[in-house]
Parts: sequence; C-alpha cells; structure tokens
Amino acid sequence: MFSSKRQQPSNSFSSRYGTGKSTKPKSSFREQSVTRGLQRSESMRSHRREHSTHTSPPVGSTLTSAIITICVGPEQRLFAGHEEVLARSPFFEAACKGQFFESNARRINLPDEQPEILSAVLEYLYRGDYYPKLLHNKKKDTWELEDEANGSNVTIYHHAAKQTLMRDTVIYCSAELYGLEELKRLALRKQGLRQGMQISTILASARYAYSHTPDSDSKLRAQYLTLIIRSRNNFKKSGTMKVEMEQGGTLFFDLFVAMCNHMDDLKTLRSPFTSPFTR
Repeated sequence: MFSSKRQQPSNSFSSRYGTGKSTKPKSSFREQSVTRGLQRSESMRSHRREHSTHTSPPVGSTLTSAIITICVGPEQRLFAGHEEVLARSPFFEAACKGQFFESNARRINLPDEQPEILSAVLEYLYRGDYYPKLLHNKKKDTWELEDEANGSNVTIYHHAAKQTLMRDTVIYCSAELYGLEELKRLALRKQGLRQGMQISTILASARYAYSHTPDSDSKLRAQYLTLIIRSRNNFKKSGTMKVEMEQGGTLFFDLFVAMCNHMDDLKTLRSPFTSPFTR
C-alpha cells in the first residue's frame, strides 16, 4: 500500500493551454496506408473531443470580461484567466479589485504558489473539476478517478516545502486560501481514493496540512489521522514515523487523542451493555 514511485504530471490544464510551445504534427506523403490513416483520423477525433471538453466556456457565460495575468512561483510562470471566472474566488475577486484600483495592471503575483496547483485551481474554476476527474460508477454506486490505473498526478514536489507532497492536499490548502469550499470537498474526496503512497510522503503531507489549515478546519487533518490509525501496523514499523514522532507537534498529539478514542470505541463494541457506573 505504501510503495509508490513519484511521477510527473502529464495531463494538466496548464500544459494544454497557454504555458507551453504550440506545435503542429508533421505530415508526410509516406503515411498513406489505411492503418495509419485510421490512426490519424481517430487521433484527430480524440483531440477535438479533448479540446472541446477543456476549452468550452461555462454555461450561460460569454467570457467577455478582462483577461487577468497571474504570475506564479519563483520561476514566474504566467497564467491567464477571465476576471468573471476568477471572481468566483473571494481571494481573486479582492486581488483583482485591489490591483485595478492601484495601477490597472491586470496582473496578480503569487510567488508562493505552485504552478501545478494553480493550474488545477483554474481548471476547477472553468470546468467544475480538475484532472483526474471524479467519476461515479453507477453499476457499483461508488466514486472513482479517471485513469486511476495510470497513477499520475498523485504527488508534486513543493518548492517552498522542499518535499514531495500529496497533490490533493496542496490543492485543498490552496482552496482554503482562495475561499473555494467546494474545491476543498472535491480534493478531500479524491485524496480518499488514492492508494500506494509512501509513509514519508503521507507524514510530510500531514504536517503540511496542519501548517496550512486553521484549527477550525478538521476534515483534512482527520483524514490523515484515520489513515495512520487504520494502517498502524505499517506505520509502527517505519523509521520515518519514529523520527517524525520524536520531532513532535500538534499532529502527534491529535493522533494520540484519536488513537485513544479508537480504542474506547473498540472497547464499547466488545462490551455494548457495560454500564459506565459499574464498580
């Protein structure tokens, strides 16, 4: 469950639109066979479907508002978004008003943000989801992720934290900053479907979650506590867990409390008729 290789994201919103060089596939007169013709035809149909899915404007919107430039990270990666779309986030709405009132620059600087994370946030603002999409399996009545077997887009290397973190956790924390409650719920559900994470990544991500969410927001924190308790046989053998616990912090006090509650629940289940006043 805890062995996973880090892979680079390969299907992000930004990689498709606006942050890379535009290239056209080369054609050749030698590609005249029926097989290659069919392959090219299918490829074009697939590209059109993909392009339509990710570039069609939101329903009921003509997207005629101003284009805002967003400068992200230490490398100053540039993104662009419509003001009316960005305004769905209280953070960006306030940032737009502040920028335009001062200098009319139509530019927002986010030096501490990750380009991969802002890409996911923008994709959510435009589409209502981010890759990989959350799909409902009607036959099983369960939720699952598209391309789940691919295993990509599970972790990112965070330049500020200087650690590999779970991508959905970082998205959740950014959604907290941007005031996007529905995106937080979406990221939480997606992370619950992830598997095969390394213990070091889980613990680093848990610490990140504690550092970037308020004490009043316990949902993401509780998910990590539940994961550790359920997989305690793996964690108790981990040298990384030992080092992290020696460093201490709120995470491990909460883990102690959660473990005590778990043990109390098990005791209650074993003795459901035991009176609390028994001497």
